[in-house]
Amino acid sequence: MQLTKISQNTAILLEHAQASGLTSAELLEAVRSGEIDRFQVAQNGHFRYEDLFTYAEEHGEDLEQAVSEGYQITFNTRNGLKIWLEEAFQIRSESDFVVGEGIIEGLILQRDQLARLKEALAVNWTLQEEPIAAGIQVKLSVRGLQ
Repeated sequence: MQLTKISQNTAILLEHAQASGLTSAELLEAVRSGEIDRFQVAQNGHFRYEDLFTYAEEHGEDLEQAVSEGYQITFNTRNGLKIWLEEAFQIRSESDFVVGEGIIEGLILQRDQLARLKEALAVNWTLQEEPIAAGIQVKLSVRGLQ
C-alpha cells in the first residue's frame, strides 16, 4: 500500500491535535469537514491550524487518507522529528531520548510505536533498532551521517 506523503508540519499538526484530545474519529471528521474550528482544542501559540487546509490543497496532501490510513513524512529535520516524536508518542526529549547533531538516540519504543515510526519516518533518516527488556531501543540518524 502506498502511503500518502505529507509535510513534517502537517504531520506534527495532526499528531498535536490527537495529543490535545481529539479522538481518531473526531480528527477524521475535522479533516473531512475542512472546518478549522474543529481544531480549537489543539490551537495554541506553537500550533496554528489556519493554513492546514490551504497548504494541504496547494501541495496535494490528502489529509483524509493520511488520518485514516497513515502517512509518510516527505522530509524530517532534526528538530521537527523531535517534535513529531513528542507529539506522536507523548514523550519528551532529554528525559525520554537525546537529540544530537544529526542523531536521536536513547529512544525506547514498543512494537506498535516502532511500526508507526517506520511508516511515518522520511527517507532522509535511517533507523537502527535493538531489542531490550523495556522494548526496542531506537537510534535515528540523518542518512549519510552514520
